[in-house]
Formats: sequence, structure tokens, C-alpha cells
Amino acid sequence: MTVATTPDARDQENPDGFEHPVFFYSSPDEFLAGTVPFIEAALSADEPAAAAVPRHNLDSLRKALGASAERVMLIDMTDAGANPGRIIPGVLRSFVDAHKGRNRVRIIGEPIWPGRSELEYPACVQHEALLNLAFNGRPVTKLCPYDAEGLSPQAIADARATHPLVIDSTGRHPSEHYDPGRILTDYNQPLAPAPRTAIERVADKPTLDNARWFVTSFGRSAGLSSMQLVDLEIAVTELLTNSIQHGGGTGTFRVWTEGAHFVCEVSDVGHITDPLAGRMPKDESQAHGRGLVLVNQVVDLFLAHTSPRGTTIRIYLRLPGA
Repeated sequence: MTVATTPDARDQENPDGFEHPVFFYSSPDEFLAGTVPFIEAALSADEPAAAAVPRHNLDSLRKALGASAERVMLIDMTDAGANPGRIIPGVLRSFVDAHKGRNRVRIIGEPIWPGRSELEYPACVQHEALLNLAFNGRPVTKLCPYDAEGLSPQAIADARATHPLVIDSTGRHPSEHYDPGRILTDYNQPLAPAPRTAIERVADKPTLDNARWFVTSFGRSAGLSSMQLVDLEIAVTELLTNSIQHGGGTGTFRVWTEGAHFVCEVSDVGHITDPLAGRMPKDESQAHGRGLVLVNQVVDLFLAHTSPRGTTIRIYLRLPGA
């Protein structure tokens, strides 16, 4: 496979703004053929470089880079991006913002790989669609490798819709199917109904403390660790406070266990109109919106559906030993 990732071609296409190509590879050797030159070009240009990929690819990339690996921020996406909702604020923006003023920052990011669960996938593809909005106008090149042999045809088709540029066996070319707005609409679907065994309550401002106690008590009985209970308390407080302040004054919450996870969801009559809510770091002057970013940082998975009829946010914490 010939991989067209020359820096000159890339920079001429968009010298000042965000570059977001998808790179389809079919073997470990092809993965390295498309990623190692990308990083070497960044290092030769004295540009900051990072690679956030799943563990198996991270190990091979580190070995292939040799001594140059010390000049690259290498991140295990299996851990750092386990919850897709924290990749933008916790992985990508943190690296980019740490290098403000540089001509260009280059990142390899592989958020979708064989082994991602069906439950996680909608949040993954939403993440990819939102990158174009989150980094619009920023001098960043983010190369997204996709395992063309191991991923489903749907994942490959979605990648063509979320990336304006495609790198494959035919070379480098614009995506004819680029439509991130459609992806955001298609994957903003009502969540599966809570099971009949779920316990449901309603919270308002006077009962917020009781609601927080109830949810954490349920989490304790389900087997969450002490650290997870702290995270759960933070998340539930932020979600219910958001419902009370911006969702009609009350929030309906439900708790249950589902396979390997403790699950809590909060519903209200509010409508989240900012597609980046919860995925963009907020400065101190932007109090509204910071809560959802914090929730994404402390949970294992964050799913949401929002419409003019209301919003439901569902969080998952993996049970110890599961």
C-alpha cells in the first residue's frame, strides 16, 4: 500500500486551519507505513507531535520510532479514551492548548478500533464528527487510523462521513461522503428504555442532597469502589444541578445495574443545543457547561439524547472485577 502523507501536500491544502484525514490500513505494517512518516515529518519541522492509539498499536509505534519516541507524547487510547466523551477535552485539547503559538501541532488519534463495544460506538462516531467543529481554524493536523480489515462496514462508511480527507490504497483525496452534520443527527437517537428493575425518583433543589445520597447508596450496594463512589457523587450532583438550573427545575433519575456496569440516567425537559456541550474545556468565565465536561472525566461512558422535547443523559461506571 502506498500512503500519501507528505507534509508539503498536506500543508498546501490547509496551511492555517484544521486538517482531519482518515487513514485506512489493513495490516500492522500498513499502520506503521502511514503513521511513522507522519510523526517523523512533525519532528523534522520541530512541531509538537502526539499519538493516542490503542495499546497494541502504541507498542509497535514506539518500537518503530526508536529513540525518536522520546520526543513524542504517546498515549494509550484504550485507557485515556475509554469514554469517548473525554478525548477532546482530556487528550486532544490539553495537548494542543499546551502548544499554543506553534505553527502547527500534529496528532495521531485512533478512537475506534476492533473491540470497541456496540454500546460505546455512537459516542465514538459523534466524537469524530465533532472534531471538525472543536478544532475549526486551529493549526492542527489530526490523522485518524482505521483498521479497514477489523472494523465493520458501517464504521468505515461513518469514517468517510466524519473526515473531509481520505488516505487509502488509492492515495489521498477528498471524501465524497463527508457530512458530519448528518452523523450527529443520525446518532442522536433515543436511548434504549431503562429496564423495569430500574429505580426511579425525581429531584429538585430542596431534595438534591437526598437524591445524591440515594444514588451513591445504590452504587455502594452494587459494589462500586470508594473512589468510584466519589466520582458517582460528582457526576450525579452535576447532572441533577444542570437539570434543576436549565431543565425545568427538576430532574428524573433512574439507577440500575446492567451486565458489568452500574448505570444512572437523568432526564429533564431541557434541550442541549450546543453539540460540543460536555466535550470542550471551559474557562472560568464560562460556568455553564463545565459540569458536563467534569462528568465526562469521571465516568466510564457518557451517552445522551437531546431534542426540543427533553434530554436524557446516561452514565456508566464499570463494576470492580467485571
